[in-house]
Amino acid sequence: RHNRASRETPIRDLLREGQEVLVQVSKGPISTKGARVTAHVALPGRYVVYMPTVDSVGVSKRIGGDKERKRLKEVIEAIKPPTGGVVVRTLAQGLTKKQLKADVGYLVKVWDGVQTKLAQSNQARRKPKAPYLVHEEPDIVLRAARDMFTEDVAEIVVDDPKDFQRLKEFLELFLPERAGDVRLYEGDEPLFDEYGIEDEIARALSRKVSLPSGGYLIIDQAEALTAIDVNTGRFTGKGKDVEQTILQTNLEAVVEACYQLRFRNIGGLIVLDFIDMEKSANRDKVYKALLKELKKDKAKTTAVRISELGLVEMTRKRTHESLGRLLYEPCFYCDGTGHLKSKTTVCHEIFRQMRREKDSLPGYKITVSAHPAVCDALEREEKDALEEASKRFQRRIELQPRTEYHLEQFDLTS
Repeated sequence: RHNRASRETPIRDLLREGQEVLVQVSKGPISTKGARVTAHVALPGRYVVYMPTVDSVGVSKRIGGDKERKRLKEVIEAIKPPTGGVVVRTLAQGLTKKQLKADVGYLVKVWDGVQTKLAQSNQARRKPKAPYLVHEEPDIVLRAARDMFTEDVAEIVVDDPKDFQRLKEFLELFLPERAGDVRLYEGDEPLFDEYGIEDEIARALSRKVSLPSGGYLIIDQAEALTAIDVNTGRFTGKGKDVEQTILQTNLEAVVEACYQLRFRNIGGLIVLDFIDMEKSANRDKVYKALLKELKKDKAKTTAVRISELGLVEMTRKRTHESLGRLLYEPCFYCDGTGHLKSKTTVCHEIFRQMRREKDSLPGYKITVSAHPAVCDALEREEKDALEEASKRFQRRIELQPRTEYHLEQFDLTS
């Protein structure tokens, strides 16, 4: 029996060196992984996704109810263009044929524009050299209005007059009933300060996140996975029902952890370490609460049941860098480890360096230039070791505190 892989045509038989291929970036570069591209183009609109290279009709799994799914599929099959396929997005639920047809029509025009630009490039006297850009998605301002301006969002507030005008024009064209829900902010305080966004970003970049009842989460994002640890903190609950206290903390952790995953845009493998619960019924409550919260996430997620140790393994589709990776870069002091050497460690490095350089340092003394905290540690905690080094090397050792030095930096001179 032949498997699917054996039936596929080898890539060497499909492409030749120097051949130009129209591709779309389906996933941007993340960390050490490069961008992912595909020859199957997908053009997203507000209500549908148009795929000009395939011939199929699909409906988002997030749309519930067989009757509505069947209706939407029938509408799309009636209005879809002769070539290409269409996938109905979640926001299309309850929409009319006219609304869906307008979205499909717009995307077909976008694809026609891509084809026209491609043809013009091929016929140009000075043909551009591949790779070159043929089409790109709207910027984040218009993309947010298209994908995130749902019924549960009251208004969009912007502080840039040009962006305000662009948003108005975009919404008047594609979502006229919401065009009046865009407001230009003209306050004296920065927009992020006015709405507490700076504080929210700082909270989202913190390793520790507090819970309402006094517990907290510890979020550690690594290359292979993200670990979220739940702790009761100062929360002890009322009375002596420890199990109830643990349950409440875990339920609060579910809501906050899912929010943090969305806000921080953390993807890949995620392990949630809940506080151990003795009762299986309580583990079920927490798991059901987790599944409910994950439904709010636009990214694809999966989660397995809570183990007896309180662990949940889950995945969240990763298409862009996380908030932390976008706003932070590896520390050039610690090289991204997130740690500094202790003062004691630096002191002993200094002693070892003295031993290496004792013969190359002429004179009767050795001057140690280091961070003030390290010099203080040498004078106090390492006083005996400093005196021993002075006797061994037969030199006087002078300490020179340098406030401009990093904690791990030091120099030895004679």
